[in-house]
Amino acid sequence: MKNILNPIIGLPIPKNLNLNWNWGSVSGIFLVVQIVRGFFIVIKLSFHSELSFESVVNITQDTNYGWLFRLLHASGASWYFLIMYLHIGRGIYYKRYKLKLVWVIGVLIYIIRIAVAFIGYVLPWGQMSFWAATVITNLLSIIPYIGNDVILWVWGGYSVGNPTLTRFFALHYLLPFLVVVLVLIHLALLHSYTSTNPLGLDPEIKLSFHYSFMVKDFILFIIILFIFFLFRLLFGYNFIDPENFIEANPLVTPKHIQPEWYFLFAYAILRRIPDKIAGVLALLASICVLLLLLLKNRKKVSFTNIYKINFWILVAVWLVLTFLGRCPAQPPFVQISQIMSLIYFLLFAFMIVL
Repeated sequence: MKNILNPIIGLPIPKNLNLNWNWGSVSGIFLVVQIVRGFFIVIKLSFHSELSFESVVNITQDTNYGWLFRLLHASGASWYFLIMYLHIGRGIYYKRYKLKLVWVIGVLIYIIRIAVAFIGYVLPWGQMSFWAATVITNLLSIIPYIGNDVILWVWGGYSVGNPTLTRFFALHYLLPFLVVVLVLIHLALLHSYTSTNPLGLDPEIKLSFHYSFMVKDFILFIIILFIFFLFRLLFGYNFIDPENFIEANPLVTPKHIQPEWYFLFAYAILRRIPDKIAGVLALLASICVLLLLLLKNRKKVSFTNIYKINFWILVAVWLVLTFLGRCPAQPPFVQISQIMSLIYFLLFAFMIVL
């Protein structure tokens, strides 16, 4: 056992790592915790279009500590994405995408986690869940020739219904295990290169991952977990859309259909483009643009102040787009979203040439 764990616990790590290098480990721990919480919820949940919403109510009101597990799992996704965005932001800021394969696997994990979170959002079968599923799955119609057939296959019928819910549950249950496999590959590739550091140097002084950094990761996780529990117990339902407390009704459309906050930046880009095909392509590009950073010239390890300024402007634009994703599609929000979307892509292009 010691020989098996030695490549992990005995990994030499640069001594000058700062707090930003802990977000990857913390996100991995949160992933495992989410899977465990999901297991305890799934044994009580009924995945049928006529029973799913009532089973969520039963878990919340009639099951011992069911409200806590349901609330922690639903809101845990928000914290998981928050930590993941910090992890991705650190990678961009310190130009860690020079480890090509590690970066590609990381982006793939991010994309699959988006799918898992979206599918999980549909399972409670609330009003916003149903219509979000209807809107997002309809985007598949842009696929040439077979788009409408793909939609019917995903739905399992001529509209979002019970077959859709069953298929989404199967995917939501299985995809996290694929994510775990990809995370292990991500770690193995990272350990084959060893971790980088804030200065981009190759220092001679290195420490063993265990105890130094393993204990540091664990302490940060405990701190974040405490804040997470405190926030959830005090403001548990703040990030759950009020429409999702109403059972799904195909005959009534919500006034504003919107995803969770961690998808709002992409949603703002999607709905501010009048053409459907162009909007979907822009939506995909807003996520896959991370892969374009691999085109950057990485001969120089150090980064300039201009690159730093560009990064913080990008963060500001991302936050503005997240806010605009919740705003109604009317002036001046439409025009501001279009301008912010253009700036968003230009900033990434600028990063490549810096």
